[in-house]
Amino acid sequence: MAEKGDLKKVFNQHVQLEEYFTGFAIKSDKPAAAPQQPQKDIINELKQLAKEVDTCRKCVLGTTRTNSVPGEGNPHAQIVFVGEGPGADEDAQGRPFVGRSGQLLDKIITNAMGLKRSDVYICNIVKCRPPENREPRPEEIISCLPFLKRQLGLIRPKVIVALGAPAAKTLLETNKPIGQLRGRFHDFNFDDFSPPIKLMPTFHPAYLLRNYSDENRRKVWEDMKTVLAELGLPVPKGRG
Repeated sequence: MAEKGDLKKVFNQHVQLEEYFTGFAIKSDKPAAAPQQPQKDIINELKQLAKEVDTCRKCVLGTTRTNSVPGEGNPHAQIVFVGEGPGADEDAQGRPFVGRSGQLLDKIITNAMGLKRSDVYICNIVKCRPPENREPRPEEIISCLPFLKRQLGLIRPKVIVALGAPAAKTLLETNKPIGQLRGRFHDFNFDDFSPPIKLMPTFHPAYLLRNYSDENRRKVWEDMKTVLAELGLPVPKGRG
């Protein structure tokens, strides 16, 4: 009986999370993609990168996964969401954020932010699923990081949203907990020559699903409002 009660509680919390982020739907006349760079065939370069990811065996993850998950979205996006790594659903489909966490991320992007999934780019620190959804190991991150840096360097977003502690810690090269990092912008450098861009750490959707509370979901909403304001995009009115 207790197990059934727990399952019902989790289901109700998931529904409430979806309803919360669904309540912010707006329409925007401003595009979410930056102007294209005609001097580079970014689409083909990203496709070539995906092929390299698919054949990569630099770490054990390349031998245990079903499909590589390089990333997907607008190659000229203003916003790139970076997660930790693929899960079971992503491994099966070869696409990022398509499971329960992805469904919530879609709600945040489309309803809470007033954008479309096709407006942004979504990828992960590691491109292959760690077994049993464990956190990526340092050697796995080191092997995969050049792919991510190439992706970010090609897309050149104005803002990176780091979803969860592993992504934020990796990109910012810090050991600070996500609670200390989120809520404000940090500088991120593509290389030694370009000016830094903004990086916003926030909670991973999976964390929201596991740790449901009004406070946690409101924190993510505040982080997304800060991102929208930075880009000059309309900021929906939140609840409470």
